[in-house]
Amino acid sequence: MNSVSETFNKAVADSRLLPEKPDNDTLLLLYALFKQATEGDAPEKGDYGMFDFKEKFKHEAWLQKKGMSSEMAQQEYIDLVQKLSGQ
Repeated sequence: MNSVSETFNKAVADSRLLPEKPDNDTLLLLYALFKQATEGDAPEKGDYGMFDFKEKFKHEAWLQKKGMSSEMAQQEYIDLVQKLSGQ
């Protein structure tokens, strides 16, 4: 049986092979879950320029996952990739 970590790593690889590109909100959610799973809580202040809205939105999405455990973030990421791939 695979551990959550092994299944997460497979889901990360599978996310690059999705049949359709997810919408922007889903992409932000995937990003936030990945960052929370791999790095933990986001820093309060983001490292982006005044006009870098893409990075601002990514940072804000990650901040919404504050306090979520790495294992929970991994599992939510796995579940989302499976849903997106039709599994």
